[in-house]
Amino acid sequence: MVAVPLPKRRSAGFSLPELLVSVTMGLLIVVGMVTLFFHNSRAQAEIERANRQIESGRYAVDLLGNDLRNAGFYGEFDPTLLPDPAAVPDPCAATLAALKAMLPLHVQGFSPADTLPSCVSDVRAGTALVVVRHTRACVNGDPNCSANDPAGPLFQASLCGGAGELGSGDPANWYALDTDPAQLLRTRRDCTTAAVARRYQTHIYYVANNDEPDDGIPTLKRAELRYVDNTLKFVKVPLVEGVEDLQVEYGIDTHGDGSVGVTTSAPAGANGCTAPACAVSNWRNVVAVRLHVLARSPSTTPGWTDTKTYNLGTAADGSARTAGPFNDGYKRHVFQTLVTLANPVGRKQP
Repeated sequence: MVAVPLPKRRSAGFSLPELLVSVTMGLLIVVGMVTLFFHNSRAQAEIERANRQIESGRYAVDLLGNDLRNAGFYGEFDPTLLPDPAAVPDPCAATLAALKAMLPLHVQGFSPADTLPSCVSDVRAGTALVVVRHTRACVNGDPNCSANDPAGPLFQASLCGGAGELGSGDPANWYALDTDPAQLLRTRRDCTTAAVARRYQTHIYYVANNDEPDDGIPTLKRAELRYVDNTLKFVKVPLVEGVEDLQVEYGIDTHGDGSVGVTTSAPAGANGCTAPACAVSNWRNVVAVRLHVLARSPSTTPGWTDTKTYNLGTAADGSARTAGPFNDGYKRHVFQTLVTLANPVGRKQP
């Protein structure tokens, strides 16, 4: 038998309808993947904005709280025996005499209605300022104390009971505060060995409209007392971007036992106080501080409008202090904390 070859079949490609269907399905898959990527990217960006907002708010509260917990710390020195200043001082006064007069006032504040101190600028309207005074906990010259700190005045507490120091009856002889280490002549209990010195600090916290000039980023800043070019001056330092508002309430001890009797955002005028001596007394008796920090996201959220109203404590007249609605695309959150001022409280309690 002779094999008869089978006829060859001609190869055929996709028909036009098949090609259209495959292209359409491919496009649908691509569109789906692009849509998924877009939503994932948008969700990731929103998570990043939320994380940065939370980080900024918490860091600002922690930074302020930690500094306030040290308020009134002067080593072994007790400032309660110092005389009152004649009036509530200008915190920007940068002379040794002014600094010594301000030692009894461990904290001082400015409400939105007050005249702002001269050493701060670009302060965001309607926000409060708070001044914190204390020495560093570490001893000057200790290797564990930062050697990179900027120069500043030094404080020395006397432990000597001799007639020229603690035994003199003059509070001015019980401590030394100077920019020149050679003038720190207070001694320890043996009245011979030089007493330890600590860096004296004054910090003025405020909210600025900008981090860098005209960038529009609200920022928590601090004016720090430093010794620069043989001159005491305040240097502005940016701390936390995205902090939009700061409000402060102060707890005043009205019983002399370290407990809060009155809470107000304006201690200088609390309890009908009008005389300068009364205002100074109220500030000296602040034993607690409540902080209200409003932080916003670093950028706007597409499709979001902030129509919320935020509670930031109580104004001096007793009315609620609020912020918003802002009607913009930034998301915001209020961070609050109550700080007990351990050093003033400890000196009042038996």
